[in-house]
Amino acid sequence: MQGFPFQPEQASSIARSVDLLYFFISAVTIFFSALIFSVIFYFMIKYRRRSPDERPKAIEGSLPLEIIWTLIPTLIVALIFVWSSSLYFRNSVAPQGSLEIFVTGKQWMWRIEHSEGQREINELHVPLGRPVKLTMTSEDVIHDFFIPAFRIKKDVLPGRYTTLWFTATKTGTFHLFCAQYCGAFHAGMIGSIIVQEPDEYESWLAGGAPGESMEQAGSKVFQASGCSTCHTPDGAGLGPALNGVYGQPVKLTTGETVTADDAYMRESILLPKAKIVLGYSPIMPSFQGQLTEEQLNNLVAYLRTLGKVQPAKPKEEGKQ
Repeated sequence: MQGFPFQPEQASSIARSVDLLYFFISAVTIFFSALIFSVIFYFMIKYRRRSPDERPKAIEGSLPLEIIWTLIPTLIVALIFVWSSSLYFRNSVAPQGSLEIFVTGKQWMWRIEHSEGQREINELHVPLGRPVKLTMTSEDVIHDFFIPAFRIKKDVLPGRYTTLWFTATKTGTFHLFCAQYCGAFHAGMIGSIIVQEPDEYESWLAGGAPGESMEQAGSKVFQASGCSTCHTPDGAGLGPALNGVYGQPVKLTTGETVTADDAYMRESILLPKAKIVLGYSPIMPSFQGQLTEEQLNNLVAYLRTLGKVQPAKPKEEGKQ
């Protein structure tokens, strides 16, 4: 089937599973379409009216027949639901230790940021056989990150993060498309996924122009924006300490508990009054419009590293 013109090659760990589900649904659709139309044509010929005075006999219902043609479609639909749901949940969360890469969509280009500091436009270099997690956002309108050979596609939305992950199983260069109409030059918003052997990928990383990593750039944004004034490591500032927070549950003044993930960090930077940490006042200013998407991505990457730092002692009771 690799030479079949309507099927891109399978180049990721999920591609074969997606194709099997697609072929199963297609086979069921073709089989029952052919069966139904064959029965229709057979009955048209066998039971056609042969004279104007001919009247067909009354047909009484058949309970066994009703049960059969209700039960069979129900079982088939249930099988498709379980199969597709298991495939969805299996690929909804990236494995631990995945390579973290930020993607920003903008009319009409893809900007890629590697945590090591490498930056690309309309190209994404990844190593063979290693899970890669993409954290994506848009600077303007809705885009869609689509790699046909990997059988993955996800909307890229302005003002929020969406995530997508894959594990490449073949080396080579594969097409990248925007699959959501995003403006006049939507058709030109294309790129390439370049899958390399692990040692070649490391050489590519080391051979690029030297620059600071995303964490280093995010640390500078953290300091320049005055974040360190309130978010002190010992928890003595006006805002909560951020050491050891990323990935952990956070209690809010509303009584809710949320997970401090990428989306939470981004929202807390741009809309700090949306979710206020228990024990703190809503005094943090909004940085909406003050930071670029690249600065936001770098800042979130830096906050991830703080999540690995041993948290300070809890804030004393009554401290505001």
